[in-house]
Amino acid sequence: MRIPGEAMGRLTDIQIRAWIKADERFEGRADGEGLYLRFRENDNVPSWRYRYRFDGKQRVMNLGTYAKVSLAEARRIAKELSARVSLGHDVAGEKQEKKREALARIEEARNALTVAQLADEYFERNILGRWKHPNIVRSRIENDIKPAMGKMRADSVKPRDVDAMLQTVLKRGARTVANDVLRWTKRILDYGIKRQVLETNPASAFDLGDAGGREESRDRWLTAEEIGKLFAAIRDKAGTFTIENHYAVRLLLMLAVRKEELIAATWPEFDLDNAVWHLPEERTKTGTPIDIPLPALAVDTLRELKRLAAGSAYVFPARKMQNRMIPHVDLNTLNAALGKHIKPVLAADGVPNFTIHDFRRTARTHLAALGVEPHIAERCLNHKIKGVEGIYNRHDYFEQRRIALNLWASFLENLERGSAWNVVPMKQARKA
Repeated sequence: MRIPGEAMGRLTDIQIRAWIKADERFEGRADGEGLYLRFRENDNVPSWRYRYRFDGKQRVMNLGTYAKVSLAEARRIAKELSARVSLGHDVAGEKQEKKREALARIEEARNALTVAQLADEYFERNILGRWKHPNIVRSRIENDIKPAMGKMRADSVKPRDVDAMLQTVLKRGARTVANDVLRWTKRILDYGIKRQVLETNPASAFDLGDAGGREESRDRWLTAEEIGKLFAAIRDKAGTFTIENHYAVRLLLMLAVRKEELIAATWPEFDLDNAVWHLPEERTKTGTPIDIPLPALAVDTLRELKRLAAGSAYVFPARKMQNRMIPHVDLNTLNAALGKHIKPVLAADGVPNFTIHDFRRTARTHLAALGVEPHIAERCLNHKIKGVEGIYNRHDYFEQRRIALNLWASFLENLERGSAWNVVPMKQARKA
């Protein structure tokens, strides 16, 4: 079939260039084998078309412009297409289908969430504003999950990726952290199923046996000798273990508070002139506020930290740019510093491994040894008093706690200085 106005016979490059130079416009000039050239009024350059019949209908497909596809290349393509048509292929339809599939893949990739994006969304929707200590979860996401799988598409994560992440954590000897990482990874990926980002949870087959194992109740506490060795190691590593880390260890031991309570503390909570820390309810595990009496050494330490904070609202401000702009130092910073600089020295000196949470048990054990009555020692750790006494006795024992913590602070100060620990037990002190 001849297109009206088209010239029959093979085209030549000389003819095509002449038409372009003369700006001669046409609907179609045939070359044979279904190939023809079109140069419409609005076209910048002529374009190649391939025309054929399929299932009784005429079909046309674009092969590209003359500027990009030469006459010889257009003939080669047309010949190949003709051969496929003769074998029963709808070449234009197949091209459109491939284009749709490619666009669908591009759109899918554009809309796909990475593990990092999914974790951030989960954190914002399910943790932030609901948990008292959201930064505990944020720490696991930023320090363990994102470095291992953050850049991966959430729907491409495989069980081997989860296992590799857990093994990386276990190599640090952080069994409890490995368990936490597994728990939060499962929850984040379950959330991804709800969001229809993925169909199955690649972490679902894992249990605590694949991570840190079942967690037994810990009874580790540091003896007076071990505390002395701890502070000696800190002094020896003063060039690499920062003074802020040193002060954090001192305050955690002295005040027996939880790490997240101290690390996220802000200066408005402290009345240093009256030696009181007003710890608000939203940052306590018990959900009730508590006034913590501050020994003189704690006040001096906090005043120095305030100078080092250089105007920050946080006692331990972020030391560098962190993900999501967490304003205070990351919760894992002190753990990492102890693990890198201090614990190897202590291990070589025969001191068994310990965790920061063991500092609270250490304080409780030594308070008992110093003669502090059990209910007062429990309140020093902000533990609720158990049983009937806890229901009816709302007395906060502030003055008794002040005496107890001052006694404990004197004990620690002697150990930190490397002096003999000749502190008078609390009961004897009261008798005197």
